[in-house]
Amino acid sequence: MPAVTVENPLTLPRVAAPAAAEQRPVLHVATAPSGFEGEGFPVRRAFAGINYKYLDPFIMMDQMGEVEYAPGEPKGTPWHPHRGFETVTYIMDGTFIHRDSHGGGGTINDGDTQWMTAGSGLLHIETPPESLVMSGGLFHGLQLWVNLPKSDKMMAPRYQDIGGGQVKLLTSADGGALLRLIAGDIDGHAGPGVTHTPITMMHVSINPGAELTLPWRSDFNALAYGLAGRGTAGAEGRPFRMGQAVVFGNGDSITIKADEAQESRSPNFEVVLLGGRPIREPMMHYGPFVMNTHAELAQAFDDFQAGRLGTVPAEEE
Repeated sequence: MPAVTVENPLTLPRVAAPAAAEQRPVLHVATAPSGFEGEGFPVRRAFAGINYKYLDPFIMMDQMGEVEYAPGEPKGTPWHPHRGFETVTYIMDGTFIHRDSHGGGGTINDGDTQWMTAGSGLLHIETPPESLVMSGGLFHGLQLWVNLPKSDKMMAPRYQDIGGGQVKLLTSADGGALLRLIAGDIDGHAGPGVTHTPITMMHVSINPGAELTLPWRSDFNALAYGLAGRGTAGAEGRPFRMGQAVVFGNGDSITIKADEAQESRSPNFEVVLLGGRPIREPMMHYGPFVMNTHAELAQAFDDFQAGRLGTVPAEEE
């Protein structure tokens, strides 16, 4: 899991929660079920079984892989539509190519992020490059769905390509954790992602036995998801591991600690931290569309079938 790293974290700006900050308690730990998506690549449904009131403004998140493909095995998704939300694709290992009917697209790998605002609607496709299909290799990433408020659901589509070198790198008070801030802000430091719905997203690597305590906006929710390794969440030390999501309660800070012993394939405890301001509007999610009412979902399907969300380039039909 190379993502983006630095030889000496002690050279980075340090982030710490004030001593008087109220710790957020752990409300729930959920284990992600496994399944398959697109043309058959393995995923874990990170937020399955968690009440939406704790997820808002996040809709779902898939951990793609971690999988070691043999030559000829790498898979992607066919052309498909979206409307009413944003997709955030973060790749830690391997390579993905994105294209959409609005002209957005690019190649992401090893710490890169694609931020696609579907808005009023488009078609897009995600595929491994031919070289990866031929050679096989390690693939590991995330795709997060972020809701848009009713006022922004029909906005024009937008695409952001966030290279790994743009991510804001930070460390914990003692240098025992590396923070990769992709979007939002933490302790006065801002990530490069431009969001319509106010959120914070970061990937942290915590050394064995180290503890990370971060200030956290009290008007945001707080979620953690284990990508690799194991540790605990909250001041109460609630255990969680790879493939498990943590829901935090109210407060001003969150704590994650890595166990002293980690897996041999991953020397650190790898965690994604997410927070956002709840939209608190009706959310109707069916397939690739996220709207406020059933009538709006029906309209999205009608528009897709009528070709009003874009068309596949002629050479690929």
